[in-house]
Amino acid sequence: MTVKRPNLDEIQAIGKQIHMQLDSEEAKTLKGLLESNLAVYDVLDSIPEDVPPILYPRDSGFEPDKEDNSYNAWYWKTEIQGELTGPLRGKRIAFKDNIMVASTPMMNGSSTLEGYIPEVDATAVTRVLASGGTVVGKAHSEYFCTSGGSHTNAKGPVLNPHDISRTAGGSSSGCGALLAAGEIDMAVGTDHGGSCRIPASFCGVVGLKPTFGLVPYTGVMPIDMTIDYVGPMTKSVEDNALLLGVLAGADGVDNNQARIQVSNYLDGLDEGVSGLRIGVVREGFGHDNSDPQVDLCVRNAAARLKSLGAEVEEISIPMHSVSTAIWTPIYIEGLVDSMMHDNGYGKNRRGGYVASLMSYHSNWRTQTHKFGPQTKLVMLTGEYMSQTYGGKYYAKAQNLRSRLTAAYDEALSKCDILLMPTLPITAPPIPASSASPEEIVSRALEMVPNTPATDLTGHPSISIPCGEVENLPVGLMLVGRHFEEKLVYKAAYAFEQSESN
Repeated sequence: MTVKRPNLDEIQAIGKQIHMQLDSEEAKTLKGLLESNLAVYDVLDSIPEDVPPILYPRDSGFEPDKEDNSYNAWYWKTEIQGELTGPLRGKRIAFKDNIMVASTPMMNGSSTLEGYIPEVDATAVTRVLASGGTVVGKAHSEYFCTSGGSHTNAKGPVLNPHDISRTAGGSSSGCGALLAAGEIDMAVGTDHGGSCRIPASFCGVVGLKPTFGLVPYTGVMPIDMTIDYVGPMTKSVEDNALLLGVLAGADGVDNNQARIQVSNYLDGLDEGVSGLRIGVVREGFGHDNSDPQVDLCVRNAAARLKSLGAEVEEISIPMHSVSTAIWTPIYIEGLVDSMMHDNGYGKNRRGGYVASLMSYHSNWRTQTHKFGPQTKLVMLTGEYMSQTYGGKYYAKAQNLRSRLTAAYDEALSKCDILLMPTLPITAPPIPASSASPEEIVSRALEMVPNTPATDLTGHPSISIPCGEVENLPVGLMLVGRHFEEKLVYKAAYAFEQSESN
């Protein structure tokens, strides 16, 4: 098979797109010169591609009807049995719908990707099945993962089981709702600015964003590979540690996994917090939209940890206050370049590409009328800033990450754990179907002053329930040193057990 050759009109049109004005004679010359390059692509096209085998039998599953999907949290249901033995034997696990499960449809919350069926399992899926888990389906995510609310999915909002008029959080919205409803035992989400921890907080479950690179991102649709994480979401801290132990470790494909350190995360889980130094981060409280009752609930949680033997004191990380400003250009411009212009994958990675996704997703260009206001706003902002400033602010933000990381490292040299509210508010109402674009957008990222920081710094960060305000869950966020998930889990478990006793 040979790749398609452009005609003279196409050469001139392509040239115009990259700011070259080619007259007919120059276009004709370049057409002739292009032939030798395209002949190399012919050779590449003739080489068979290695596609990993599907290791566990499965059927195509089904899209549940409304009666079987009370919170609109499921996109697709299936039942793929893993090994007969293993640490996850008997556990029913759902995957966020930007994670590939072979032969199971994936739409990443978007109308333009609906109908795509991957032919490969993500590394996370393979590891769950190899550890005895049962994959029971795909949980809805937000439209291209562009919202921290749960109202942007193309198939309608995901409802919070604590109050169906309220958001479940995003972008791992379905995972949080299904866990809170008790429909699954575990879920695997992704986190780019809080996407595991936001629904964990709003839905009253446990969500971890691990150390950067600890869990391979292979087989997951990215936003920007420098802030992409896969994380476990569960109903208990112990189950979270169990699932992380299955997910963690190098897979030889994800090139963000240099020098990672893996532990037995269940080891020493019940050792308590006596002598543990916990820093209450001043800048994590009192945001413009903070609910004082949420702040009080989290400060009471800090006092509870102190009563359990931890040394608790307030500390300051001034750069935390600007972490969202640093994160925003990376998230927005990275998403537009990698996810959209590069059809789901940025370049400059060693492998792990899924060409079928890139081909299918490239059709977004003819379907932008289907985008909601939040997706349109993200794309317009990213494209405008890239074209106007040539990537200046993306570059500046990436450079500032090291300063923010150093600030966190300095705080963690004085403390073992950092503590703050996961989110400044409890779950707000879901915008009505008739809501204005302004309301839809305002509900998308209103909850993120605290969560993006550790997506930038790479530190492990967990959200656990720590109480309620007006019958809605409040999330407590604990942050640890790189690859010290065990210590984070130890503090989280001690608090969780004190709440249940």
